[in-house]
Amino acid sequence: MATTTLAPPASGPASGSTQPKATGPRVPRRRGNLAAYVFMTPWMLGAALLMIGPMLYSLYLSFTDYDLFSPPQWIGFDNYTKMFQEPEFWTSAWVTIRYVLLAAPLKLALALGVALLLNRPRRGLGFYRSAFYAPSLLGASVSIALVWRALFSTGGPVDNGLSSVGIETGGWIDNPQYALYVLVLLAAWQFGAPMVIFLAGLKQVPVELYEAASIDGAGRWRKFVSVTLPMLSPVIFFNLVLEIIHAFQSFTGAFIISGGRGGPADSTLFYTLYLYREGFTFFHMGYASALAWVLLVAIGVVTLIVFRTAGFWVHYTAEEK
Repeated sequence: MATTTLAPPASGPASGSTQPKATGPRVPRRRGNLAAYVFMTPWMLGAALLMIGPMLYSLYLSFTDYDLFSPPQWIGFDNYTKMFQEPEFWTSAWVTIRYVLLAAPLKLALALGVALLLNRPRRGLGFYRSAFYAPSLLGASVSIALVWRALFSTGGPVDNGLSSVGIETGGWIDNPQYALYVLVLLAAWQFGAPMVIFLAGLKQVPVELYEAASIDGAGRWRKFVSVTLPMLSPVIFFNLVLEIIHAFQSFTGAFIISGGRGGPADSTLFYTLYLYREGFTFFHMGYASALAWVLLVAIGVVTLIVFRTAGFWVHYTAEEK
């Protein structure tokens, strides 16, 4: 009797059969979303309790008469109408605008200049970067503001040094003509953070562009204007927005150096200092809340203007609509 043997099924790609691919366990989409929300819960609670909630409550207080000790009394827009009738409001707004226009460009110019120097290979580069960045960590502290006040006060080292070369200032802090410039110098001294960002941006500029500019006969200044600045314009834009917002919110230096008064002759009465005095010295908390919201709107408007004008001077490597 004849026997037949069954051949095993052919395997491999020639057989035309498809082998199932080994895959790991699939996590249901709902379980994945649930895990994401669980990890986001601390942040959402913090944002709601520590940021969004207080902001909404301060918006409510801006329409009330509130002194921290008695219940708020609704007064509508009286705080806002009173604000624009106060001479100190306009004084503080003008001082702050002058400070922003002076401090932000000077700080960015110093940061870019030092970043260009540190972008070249040299000995001790890490030390220099750390040394220039350190003031950004210390500059906003009360101790540094006290040191700054001692340096520029009447009879201080700066005053004595200038007097020795025949320049009489009468003390920078005690002179309304120079007091604001002390705070501008304090802000410019803290150029470390934008310097690091500029340095990172300089590392991304293609070397081929400088080589092509050299072939065309461009010197250092032409390379800087035609290559470095256009390629660095997105970084300049980023730093500019941050420094404008930071300058509008400046408080510690003005508070310590002026003794909380904004003097002399209101020459250092920053908007934030005026807000602080109204809220925590005179206990006009409703009025201070209105001042805070006007500051928020002002920063938003200035930031929007910067964004709207960015298309004329910010250049990207890839064209975007």
